[in-house]
Amino acid sequence: MQTKRASAWSAMIVVGCVGLFAGWGCRREAPASQTPKPAEKLVIATSGSDTMVNLAQMWAEEYQKVAPNVTVEVAGGGSGVGIRDLIQGVVVIANASRDMEAAEKEQAKRNTGKEPIEWVVAYDALAVYVNKNNPVDTLAFEDLSGIYVEGGAISAWSQLGVDLKAAGGNDEIVRVSRQNSSGTYAYFREKVLNKKDFKMGSKDMSGSKDVVELVARTAGAIGYSGMGYLTDGVKFVKIAPKKGAPGVSPTLENVLAKKYPLARSLMMCTLGQPEAHVKAYIDWILSPAGQEVVKKAGYIPAAAVQEGQTNP
Repeated sequence: MQTKRASAWSAMIVVGCVGLFAGWGCRREAPASQTPKPAEKLVIATSGSDTMVNLAQMWAEEYQKVAPNVTVEVAGGGSGVGIRDLIQGVVVIANASRDMEAAEKEQAKRNTGKEPIEWVVAYDALAVYVNKNNPVDTLAFEDLSGIYVEGGAISAWSQLGVDLKAAGGNDEIVRVSRQNSSGTYAYFREKVLNKKDFKMGSKDMSGSKDVVELVARTAGAIGYSGMGYLTDGVKFVKIAPKKGAPGVSPTLENVLAKKYPLARSLMMCTLGQPEAHVKAYIDWILSPAGQEVVKKAGYIPAAAVQEGQTNP
């Protein structure tokens, strides 16, 4: 009797185990093709214009919220450095505050077989800065040329009718400039110096912010930089096209009205049509959200300029 009961219990245990394992067998894993995959981590490497570096960093931080799987790396060094990095394949976007030169475009095509594309993403007024205590209000193009150009005769503020004694400064003009790889340097040289050489002895800074900070610390200094770098320690100088003409301040309204003479486009350069994730980033920059960042950075949205107009 006990043997029969033991056999019955054994059979029940076996059946139960079979049922249990059969139940386990029904829990099948979803095919690999149906399993959600994490978004691919993508990197967009950029370098170039120091005028644009703060703006580019702001874009990168905002875009991280829009596309968490995309990291935008931002480096400065000047427009020339960014364009060189693009041609050499170090970056996929060169930030530039000047047009690519014909030789650079030719080298890019020769090296990669692709035509460079310049995407206008914002506009800037190249501003002339002096210390906030400097009483100077307006300078003409010929004044700026006389200060900066090789052979220029202006080396003291008194030659311009400016007395710095009340501001606690010396009469000597301290010229602050940029390194020659800078697009800002190239633009100033072209528009103000008529492509002539700079006078030796200027204090050449590696970044736009460095220019403004030195001017803020130096009563007799003058420098040029993007309009987005205005701080409490400096002020804009109005620019007049010639002696005796009214000076014009670097403002949004004056740029759009074509009154300010040192307005320029800010660009992102790519080699041919970029990959999908890079193009998506550029499209976002040109969207209302990206252009709102331009305003916050103190520059002029591309959308504010009429379509097809590249030089306001």
